Amino acid sequence: MTRTVPPSSEPEAQSATAPKDVAPAVAAGGQDDGIRSLFSRNLRTSGIYIAFVAIVALFAILTEGTSLSPGNITNIVLQYSYILVLAIGMVIVIIAGHIDLSVGSVVALTGAVSAVLVIRQGVPWWVGALAAIAVGLVVGAWHGFWVAYVGIPAFIVTLAGMLLFRGLTLQVLENISLSPFPSEYQKIASGFSNGLIGGNGYDAFTLLIGGIAVAGYAFSQFRTRQARTAYKQPVESFPLFVAKIVAVGLVVMAFAWQLANARGLPYVLVILAALILIYSVVTKRSVFGRQVYAIGGNLSAATLSGVKVKAVNFWIFVNMGFLSAVAGIIYSSRSNGAQPAAGEMFELDAIAAAFIGGAAVTGGVGTVVGAMVGGLIMAVMSNGMQLMGVDQSIQSVVKGLVLLLAVAFDVYNKRRAGSSR
Repeated sequence: MTRTVPPSSEPEAQSATAPKDVAPAVAAGGQDDGIRSLFSRNLRTSGIYIAFVAIVALFAILTEGTSLSPGNITNIVLQYSYILVLAIGMVIVIIAGHIDLSVGSVVALTGAVSAVLVIRQGVPWWVGALAAIAVGLVVGAWHGFWVAYVGIPAFIVTLAGMLLFRGLTLQVLENISLSPFPSEYQKIASGFSNGLIGGNGYDAFTLLIGGIAVAGYAFSQFRTRQARTAYKQPVESFPLFVAKIVAVGLVVMAFAWQLANARGLPYVLVILAALILIYSVVTKRSVFGRQVYAIGGNLSAATLSGVKVKAVNFWIFVNMGFLSAVAGIIYSSRSNGAQPAAGEMFELDAIAAAFIGGAAVTGGVGTVVGAMVGGLIMAVMSNGMQLMGVDQSIQSVVKGLVLLLAVAFDVYNKRRAGSSR
């Protein structure tokens, strides 16, 4: 017999924006029948998916379908994967009530260290990758020490780190670019699995992976629904539940079909999917994840509850350093070299992805999946505007407005929730 864990222990179930109609729904047997009531339970979460679908549809129309072509979808995955990796770490930092402005410089530094070792010193490619990760961990520990144990605000520490590690990048590279990497290193961000189990004009393995992902999602949602029902918590009607799974399944399989008809399954997508799965479990199911939410939601209460705030904050920044190194490896592999100016503005893209994806400016709210959707919104917008030939300055204006509206929506939700109490 499978033991279920009460969903109320998950951080997102404790959101301050919980609706006032939860009690009647529970009294009615845990069934909440309407689409309107389903969306109102978490407007930010529902809204971001609706916005994503709308933006994808808009640019598909404006580009006459080019944005949804197999080749372009593959390019989006390759071009924005490192931003999505950074967004995973950044949303955890933001949930805890901090910010990290140094990740772009850390991406440049870790890529530079790898390039010097692999290209200039001739060491094996995997040694360069491990060295980059080691540097990222050291950088994260440096930031974590000043933030957690000295008590300097993360904004100041990471602003200093942005300057410090950019300077170190210039020193490591001696103000010149290094290229090319060996083919094995390039495959990290540009390699594909194609033809592993055959396929007539398409890669069957990519479709198999897509099918496994859909099955896993359906099983996870069914387990969550069972747990909510057992604890008399509101759930959507069963037809609506099935419709949601079918809709997600169709989207995932359409995405897999486009990849299968291009170059197959990108290796970098496998890396990204593994990170999303791992960090989703860590943030939702682990003690560490719950402590991060507790610190961001109410620092005083977390301290009084016995949370080791200093240790948790330290490891949050160590983790950010690790993911910055992973992004640095992917970016240097993608660009086939290391440049002194690599990673510029990456921190702003990662922060924007987290906020657009539902993270709150005051901390305590946010999810890894939400950050991924936020990052994909930015990626689809950037890619679509590039396909349309929109000037770079206009692209920056649009991105800035989208970020501002996302934060304004967060503030509006908090005020509405406060006034309804």
